[in-house]
Amino acid sequence: MEKSMKLSAGELDATVMEEASTPTKTPKFLGLQKLGKLLGVEVQGNNPIVPDWIVILAIIDLILIFFGSSLIHQFDLYAWFPTLVAILVAVGCSGKHLHNQSVTEPATASSVLSFASLIAGFFLPWSAIASDFTTYFDSSSKAHVFTPSYIGLVVGGVPLMILGAAIGGAVPNVPAWEEGYNSTSVGGVLAAMLQPVGGFGKFLLVLLALIVLANMVGSVYAPTLYFQALFWLLRIRLPRLVYTIVATAVIIPVAIRVAVEFLSSLSNFLGIIGYWPACFVAVILVKHFVFRKGQYENYDVEQWDNGKDLPLGVAALAASLCSFGLAVPGMSQFWFTGPLAVHTGDIGFETAFIVTGMCYVLFRYIEMKLTGR
Repeated sequence: MEKSMKLSAGELDATVMEEASTPTKTPKFLGLQKLGKLLGVEVQGNNPIVPDWIVILAIIDLILIFFGSSLIHQFDLYAWFPTLVAILVAVGCSGKHLHNQSVTEPATASSVLSFASLIAGFFLPWSAIASDFTTYFDSSSKAHVFTPSYIGLVVGGVPLMILGAAIGGAVPNVPAWEEGYNSTSVGGVLAAMLQPVGGFGKFLLVLLALIVLANMVGSVYAPTLYFQALFWLLRIRLPRLVYTIVATAVIIPVAIRVAVEFLSSLSNFLGIIGYWPACFVAVILVKHFVFRKGQYENYDVEQWDNGKDLPLGVAALAASLCSFGLAVPGMSQFWFTGPLAVHTGDIGFETAFIVTGMCYVLFRYIEMKLTGR
């Protein structure tokens, strides 16, 4: 991320965006406590042991990160298969109940927009860490980078979202599922779905929980790189492992706290973190298509760390900040609903994207005229 941001937005905005991207890793907090709940369901039927499992899993995550991106890539390369098996078994055992959908009111335009904002909060943060995890991809063809990323996000995400919606719609009409949900939220529903296969279902439940480490491990690995970049500007040199340990120490108590209300914590985090990636993506796209003419050869990659030749970053940062003048009134969150969102639903993401793009064009031309960069 650091190179792409410096080449596109400049030194100042790259640093700010790198640290702002850290909240996009908050699904890791939720992932940790989700694992605790799944394992808590399995071991004790309730979840008083969730804090213990959160600590254990955080330590496992920490060990994986110690070995660096090579091991992370290998772990993620194979982790999808047992996940797929567990989900297919759950659907195969209990899929007969999915047709028992609850009657709901037709979706309104505002609810669709709000849901779209949540989806953006789920997918778009990948744009901030993509360059960190595609470094070792074959760069001879754009397709070698685009195709795995697209398949991983869309093919790996959309069907599961549809399945999740179907399961959620059936929960009120399936007593065992509803009991599990009321007891331990998502973990309880999965346990109820896997109950027909007995001990094998319990094994799959534990396996499914552990495999979520595949997502979690990258969620703390990337921020450690960003902290290194930030403290480099302050002339502070510390090994990445130090930041990893500190990040894990912070994550554990946060995960334990949000474990109290998993789904509400998840939806609140997704809604919030969907806004700033809109600014990030807008700057990258405008820089590429307007100022770089859509040509990769117009980038001098070797200059990524040469502050004298890079943009100052004021234009990108100012454009992003200006966008929140309309993004905030368009926000619709549990804790705040803006005056625009009352009538339209959550349009904070859309307004942040559009306003950032428009302002960046103007501000960047001014910045180039004043600085010559």
